[in-house]
Amino acid sequence: MTKKKKILFIAVIVAVIAAVGAFAGIYLYINRFDAGEYVQAVLDTSYKNQTDQYVEITGISKEDAEQIFSDNLDATMAGFESSDMPEELQPEYRGLFANIAGKVSYTVGEPKKQEDGTYTVPVIIKPVTLFTDTYETFQTRAKEYAQEVTDSVMNGEEMPTDAQMQKQIYQIYYDVLKERVDSGMLYGGARNLELHVTKKGSREFMIDQEDMDKLDSMLIESVDSGTEGTEDQKN
Repeated sequence: MTKKKKILFIAVIVAVIAAVGAFAGIYLYINRFDAGEYVQAVLDTSYKNQTDQYVEITGISKEDAEQIFSDNLDATMAGFESSDMPEELQPEYRGLFANIAGKVSYTVGEPKKQEDGTYTVPVIIKPVTLFTDTYETFQTRAKEYAQEVTDSVMNGEEMPTDAQMQKQIYQIYYDVLKERVDSGMLYGGARNLELHVTKKGSREFMIDQEDMDKLDSMLIESVDSGTEGTEDQKN
């Protein structure tokens, strides 16, 4: 082999090695998996409609990712839409709940790989105490409205219909909630939860559904759960 051919041969080998190395690097990047990043992406998409990281990890379209947030709002509104909430107030409540969802507090920790190949991801949650914080105020204003109705009827005015009173009560509750949201949300003391994550493929992952349901129930404190074990703090 001539010197010129040897040089050409070596150059070709170097180019092939570089190409293989680059391909391997791209493959490792595409197939890299961080369970903590995935959990962060899922939560940000589900509650805050922040979809960029979720789109990057899963490869789905931005529109499909945004639909996840919309579906969650649909689920939240489903109970109200089947109740006696006036239809004209439903868009206002939907917007309010979207705002509240964007303010939920969670901090994703470092994932740990388990012997079976799954991951556990710790999440610190500070539950929104909006509904417990405002319950007494709502009750007070509802009673004040009831007294106003009683007084007006006693003075000879026409009794409002059930539909009119229901609408007013829902409006009062909306106003109470929005005032608190606008003035600054309060949160309960930190609570810990572990999410179990399974990698199903290069871009296919799964968080245990029971874990997700538990997390969802912890993010916003209900009136029934009370304030036991919480310490309110300003956001």
